Amino acid sequence: MYACIHLPRSGEGTGSRLSTLAQAFSPKVEITAPETVVIDIAPLRRLFGGPDKIASEIAREAHKMKLEGNIAIAANPDIAILAARNLPGVTILPPGEECDILAGLRLSALPIDEETLETLQRWGIRTLGEFCELPPDGIAERLGQRGLEILKLARGETSRPVTPDLETTSYTEQIDLEDPVLLLEPLLFLLSRALNEICGRLSRQSMATTEVRLTLDLVSKASFGRVLQLPFATRDARALLKLLQLDLEAHPPGAPIRAVTLELVPVEPRIVQGDLYEPPKPEPEKLELTLGKIRAMVGVANAGSPRLSNTHRRDAWKMLATPPGPSLVFARQPHERLQLAFRYWRPPVSARVEVQDGLPRRVSSRAVQGVIEQAAGPWRSSGDWWAPNAWDREEWDIGIAGGALYRLVRVIAMREWILEGSYD
Repeated sequence: MYACIHLPRSGEGTGSRLSTLAQAFSPKVEITAPETVVIDIAPLRRLFGGPDKIASEIAREAHKMKLEGNIAIAANPDIAILAARNLPGVTILPPGEECDILAGLRLSALPIDEETLETLQRWGIRTLGEFCELPPDGIAERLGQRGLEILKLARGETSRPVTPDLETTSYTEQIDLEDPVLLLEPLLFLLSRALNEICGRLSRQSMATTEVRLTLDLVSKASFGRVLQLPFATRDARALLKLLQLDLEAHPPGAPIRAVTLELVPVEPRIVQGDLYEPPKPEPEKLELTLGKIRAMVGVANAGSPRLSNTHRRDAWKMLATPPGPSLVFARQPHERLQLAFRYWRPPVSARVEVQDGLPRRVSSRAVQGVIEQAAGPWRSSGDWWAPNAWDREEWDIGIAGGALYRLVRVIAMREWILEGSYD
């Protein structure tokens, strides 16, 4: 759906105010003429509701800005422009009813050349309604492709996206300070004002953000920048301010600040579907704030989301500071065999092992002692021979008297045995 705003009586400065009005509702704004703009309102359905409610919100905001004009909403931008320029007030054109609503308009309302207009008038065609009654094949034979395009426009059968003026879309606030700011509290006050302004703009345009970029110009003529990557889309100004506070407390700029630039990267908002049979889950903003406080206490490298490393090394993983995106969920197939879970011991336990005929026969350690009744193996694994953390090991699954199962490992490079864990 598209909305067109047209000001029949435009004066000096109304063009920029009209553009500001349109950008308050959508980042996709096409400036057709100084007094006419078209916006893509499809995302606004989730925010305001149907076309009539969207038109009411646009009219209310226009009244606040003292802009009096026409508003038309249609399934394609060309019909919306045609209606807004020729019908007063607010006009809603449901799909399939465009020709009926615009039937009374004169042919001169169409973007038609003088020769084609004179030809149609000689045929006795005076209005859009009469023009829409003509057969497309006859129009194509007598008026050519241009006449057929005009007929499709009059019937509301054209389809094209808006061509937005991307340079006018901005989610950035810049603040130049008269006096340098050194303390965090006055800086947070400025960031709060900027976040409220940008998040309000995101909310009016039914957008959110997953990336916050902060640039501080220091009195030393250096530039200090921080980037916050969020695992979810949000436009909660208070949550973003708290995350910036935690980040700046952990990474202070180190010098007085003379200018602040804050930018939010816009994305589509997240859509959450609740479940009647599951308890409500914590809000992502609160969870991210909790993680931010934990990172501030233990360090960014010690808090996050674990991910397995792409290696054959046992129990190799790394910590990601920002949780990854949605992961694949694998359905577990029913299996008749008993599935054993392995419990790692951290750190592993050193052991002394007696070997006979190449098989471990007895183990002695502070955790496990006894005769090895069963032994399966060995399984050899090695890797990263070119790196300082190379490994070369030999694994055994052993059973001790009493039925307990353990994993016994011979570290070849160190010439020692360790107990790595137990099977549950």
